[in-house]
Amino acid sequence: MEYFRELGIIEPILKSIEEEKFERPTEIQERSIPLILAGLDVIAEAATGSGKTLAFAAGIIQKSKKGTGIQALVLTPTRELAQQVATALTDFTKYKPLKVVAIFGGMSINPQIAQLRTADVVIGTPGRILDHIGRRTLDLSTVTTLVLDEADRMLDMGFIDDVERIIRECPRTRQTLLFSATISREVAHLARRYMKEPINVSAEAYVDPTKLTQFYYDVPDNLKFSLLVHLLSHEKAGLVMVFCNTRENTDFVANNLKAAGIDALAIHGGLTQERRNRVMDQFHSRNVYILVCTDVAARGLDIPDVSYIYNYDIPKYSKDYIHRIGRTARAGKEGIAINILSSSDYDSFRRVMRNNEVTITEERMPEVKKVRIGWKERPKPLRPSHRLYRS
Repeated sequence: MEYFRELGIIEPILKSIEEEKFERPTEIQERSIPLILAGLDVIAEAATGSGKTLAFAAGIIQKSKKGTGIQALVLTPTRELAQQVATALTDFTKYKPLKVVAIFGGMSINPQIAQLRTADVVIGTPGRILDHIGRRTLDLSTVTTLVLDEADRMLDMGFIDDVERIIRECPRTRQTLLFSATISREVAHLARRYMKEPINVSAEAYVDPTKLTQFYYDVPDNLKFSLLVHLLSHEKAGLVMVFCNTRENTDFVANNLKAAGIDALAIHGGLTQERRNRVMDQFHSRNVYILVCTDVAARGLDIPDVSYIYNYDIPKYSKDYIHRIGRTARAGKEGIAINILSSSDYDSFRRVMRNNEVTITEERMPEVKKVRIGWKERPKPLRPSHRLYRS
């Protein structure tokens, strides 16, 4: 605990950290916590899994006092991340009690209204935060710390106007903490407009590139799903995430995997919050080892020990590829990223190779038995006029 104590963290929080079995600070924690505790505005460039939640939680808990109104607001892009942050903050307040409330869509608003009356810390998604502001059930006039978590993801999802409206509801004399995997032009603009002389800190990527193997298969359109079944059927033990670009493809893949005798669960933004919670609980408890998902699950969620990433669809934006493969090869463990390319993926794959410093080697297509698709045929992909370019 001495490492954390040297950062200036008080004993009640240190005791919680010790019980969570954190042995020493991560790089982003070492660099940002002293600045946060000093009350400075901080821009922290840090990937998912780098320990950023504890970094801003330490500042929030240390500065907040129970029963004096909402003192901290944490904005997150997704419901799952809001829940995850709220759980972590609650754990860290065990010996310095604060009422932590998570508010997001997909759940009844009335219990949230009741909880907000006595909240000390609020974590939420922009849409539901604005809903409460509009109903006058959320008063941000006492906020002293504002956290923008996964800021780049929030802006990518089109929340910029919502985020700015929420920021303007907070007092000007506040501390603002911005955490982002990448500092895009839009994120930098937001920081310039709403932060006071922020200090920039960053941490090395949490993914160890020396432990991450990346390769791809170039497959005929009519064998794409069959290859996925073949590979998963021969997979070694370990958690697997299969990424698709759309909700429709996510359901298509998950349901047909189950029809082929491979137990898998789907998660995407079209599911109810209750259903999404059940899916994540099953995956975390290892009841199911294969999670088929859209990019909603790629960012922010704490899913340890993922051994394999499958890109069933290559993401349209090349930076999303980095976020996806960042789910594996973490904390010194080995990881494999497998890309299954059919004709509709070529343009996106070229962008991934052009815009990212990645080494992705081609694997020879194995002999694959064609799998009968028994659940809702996916839309036929648009065929580009040229094949995949190989250097």
